[in-house]
This record gives sequence, C-alpha cells and structure tokens, in this order.
Amino acid sequence: MAHDFPLFGDPSPASGDPSPASGDPFRAPGGTGLSREAVLAAVEARLLATFGEPSGRAAVTFLGADRIEVLRFGPDTEGLVRYTTLGMAAAPMADPTAAVADQVRGPRAELVLTVRGGRDSVLRTLATFAATPQVEGLVVAPGGSLDLGSPLWDGAPFTSVVAAEPGGLVEDLELADPADPVRFLPLLPMTPNEAGWKRVHGAAALQERWLQHGTDLRDPDRRGVPLD
Repeated sequence: MAHDFPLFGDPSPASGDPSPASGDPFRAPGGTGLSREAVLAAVEARLLATFGEPSGRAAVTFLGADRIEVLRFGPDTEGLVRYTTLGMAAAPMADPTAAVADQVRGPRAELVLTVRGGRDSVLRTLATFAATPQVEGLVVAPGGSLDLGSPLWDGAPFTSVVAAEPGGLVEDLELADPADPVRFLPLLPMTPNEAGWKRVHGAAALQERWLQHGTDLRDPDRRGVPLD
C-alpha cells in the first residue's frame, strides 16, 4: 500500500485524470460496460453538491487494486469533519461465489465517516475498507461490519465499524440502466466489546442500544455503550 499524494494535501484533482467519454456520459469506449472515470466524476459531483468543496484529499494504491481516494470535508459550524471514499463505486461489488463477475450489475457503494474535530490518520483505514470488494471479494452492505484489527486512527478506542443505512447524509446516485445506483454508506465506529456484542445480537440491536443511551457516534473519544 502506498499513498501517492501528501496526506490530505492539494484539494485539486490530480492532473492527467481522463475526462468522461463523449456521448453517453456513463458508457465506456466501445460500448462495453460503464466508464470508470465518468462514474467517479458523477460520484464526486454528488459529494461536492452535498458537502461543498473538500478541504483536502489523498489517494492510496493497493497491489492488485485500483486507486482509492479519500476526500475530507469540513470542519463545519459544528466542528464535524466528514471523510468520504472515492473509487469503491467504480465497479459493482460481486458475489465471490459467482462463476463470472458482472461488470455492470451489482451493488455499488462509497463510504462516509463523520468525526467531530477530524482525525486525518483515518485515511488509510477508509482506503483499506473501500478496497475490500476488489481485494477480498467482500460485498459491503448496511448492517455489515468491517474490522481493521487495530485502531481506526491514531489512538482511537475503535477497531471496527458497522455500515448504516444510506440516504440520510448523501442521496443515492442513479446510474445509467441497467447499473445499480451508488449508495453512500455511513460508517459507525465500534469498540471491540460493541463489535463482539453486535456479532451475537445484530446491528439493529446495537444501534438501538446506542439510541437508548444517547450515544454520540461522532465523538472520537467516546466510551463504549453499556451492554449489560
């Protein structure tokens, strides 16, 4: 793994990025599949329309996988910083048991993490999570967990996240038929104890427990919710 920009440096797009194909803006040259560049341009446009101009961006490249970018937005007036991936939705997530991967149909997603005050060292974690469909054949969906096995950012009390239902922060992005829309999945950090409890009781039960206790899931230093 290597990041090929300075960590959250120049917020302008990388020079030399290809432009969307002419004609059908989502169609790849030759009419085969969807254009990766046009899909990601539309994803970025949706993020900018929702959160405004990014305050930083960086890119991470993994061996055997396409580049993943992470955009930083904020802090806003409440001190909230949002980190979003850009690159995960370029291709549909495929069932690893399928004999042939469909290059057009299938779920597409990007990830959104909100942290009060920001924690820029989460860059590598988000890029790792966003690359898992390419690297491990994982389909990331609401209610699913992603476990880093180490702190999500420097000094974090959390080692994993659960993906929440999309639509609350960023609306789904419709793509040209027959492609599935891009969904923007909020990530909710979990302490190791919460992650273990969630494996037994399920994501809905954990989120209900958070709600009952008024847990601020955007607090980077929060304690785990009581689980007794």
